[in-house]
Amino acid sequence: MKLLKQLCQIHAPSGNEKNMTDFLLNYIETHKVQWKVQPVIVNNEDFQDCILLVFGEPRAAVFAHMDSIGFTVRYGKQLVPIGGPATKTGYTLTGADSQGEITCTLKYDEEEGELSYDYHREIDRGTELVFACDFRETDETVQSCYIDNRLGVWAALRLAETLENGIIAFSCWEEHGGGSVAYLAKYIYEHYHVRQALIADITWVTEGVQPGKGVVISMRDSLIPRRSYVQKIINIAKESGVPYQLEVEGAGGSDAKELQKAAYPWDWCFVGAPEDNVHTPDEIVNKKDIDSMVKLYQVLMEKL
Repeated sequence: MKLLKQLCQIHAPSGNEKNMTDFLLNYIETHKVQWKVQPVIVNNEDFQDCILLVFGEPRAAVFAHMDSIGFTVRYGKQLVPIGGPATKTGYTLTGADSQGEITCTLKYDEEEGELSYDYHREIDRGTELVFACDFRETDETVQSCYIDNRLGVWAALRLAETLENGIIAFSCWEEHGGGSVAYLAKYIYEHYHVRQALIADITWVTEGVQPGKGVVISMRDSLIPRRSYVQKIINIAKESGVPYQLEVEGAGGSDAKELQKAAYPWDWCFVGAPEDNVHTPDEIVNKKDIDSMVKLYQVLMEKL
């Protein structure tokens, strides 16, 4: 879990993913020699901070978003949320501005519905603050801020080790409305005619989805994917013997939103481990679900 811990510690809220991009490019350059197939790496101004890895003759693409939730400093000591972070008074936040490194405390006024920070000075407006990383590992679980979606990124990197044919897309802005998958999907479809997608992201523990019971295949969230494609994923999972769970939700979304609304015939399915304490500094995932997530992605990318 050393790599996952490193990923969770990187400051990369929506809109400022460059630190994560630089880390991933360095990691890929260092480790790709050990991978089964050497990918084509696509990262240029047309892709902003996103990265595409193209392996062999791709038939499907995996999308994993690099960004996290957080807060933007407004005026005085006001904060504006990035995405949908938990807002409990007392959470430790970190960041940096023109005067140096920052460690401060989140304050939430329930009566006024206002967010602010407690710090000995005023922080530069526009500074992004994120949850301080306290990475905890036991024999059964890992717990930290930003398991969503650093675990999805981690799983994609593990997949890259053995992937022969396929595309891995590391995207931006997912937690705050998206915006990058639209042009990634356009490029992938037009250059490789790939239109099958898997969304490597993290979902919720609920009354119907339990930790330790396997990776989750989502049949729907706030959007509804094409049933025949989801059934294809489920059938492959059944035959694989990898533990999995089925999810049905009426809320939530992912990078799939932009695939669903694209002017291209993309099929998509969300496949990811379930976590508890969603969007807090204490997100927790069972290691059995992490293991089954990696194994199922390996099978799916071979069979699709």
